[in-house]
Amino acid sequence: MSVEPVIKQLTTVETTSYKTLSLSKEAAREQKEWVVIDAQGQVLGRMCTKIAKLLRGKYKPSFTPNQDCGDNVIVINASGVELTGNKWTGRQYVRYTGYPGGQREYTPQDLKDKGADRLIKKVVKGMLPKNRLGDKLINNLYVYAGSEHPHAAQQPKLIDINTLK
Repeated sequence: MSVEPVIKQLTTVETTSYKTLSLSKEAAREQKEWVVIDAQGQVLGRMCTKIAKLLRGKYKPSFTPNQDCGDNVIVINASGVELTGNKWTGRQYVRYTGYPGGQREYTPQDLKDKGADRLIKKVVKGMLPKNRLGDKLINNLYVYAGSEHPHAAQQPKLIDINTLK
């Protein structure tokens, strides 16, 4: 049996079905949805990884890495988020002011005391790309301490975060 006919068959494969289709900005904007996530009783890190995936659009079959094709996410009951172990006071976040002796440390409890939305925004921002796209994506996240939000006009749908992988 000769190998040459097999090679000819492999080289004549139709390649149009293998092309990757990228989403344009306009098409990505049309596919955006509004979703509501209830953070009451959710573990912070596990919830925020799923929020970052929703913001990025990775659950969609039309995901394009260089476009904002994710959803707008509304997080309610942010004050009811939980951390396991002694992470409320044991974990330390560090920032630097830029001046000598300007290193500041703070805990998740400090962030929660300043505002319940700050902790979730900080954690989600750390899971997004560190570029201009990541700066745009974090603006699609809306976090509220209570169960009320002013986005009723967008008709957001409530999703159970525990069903996402």
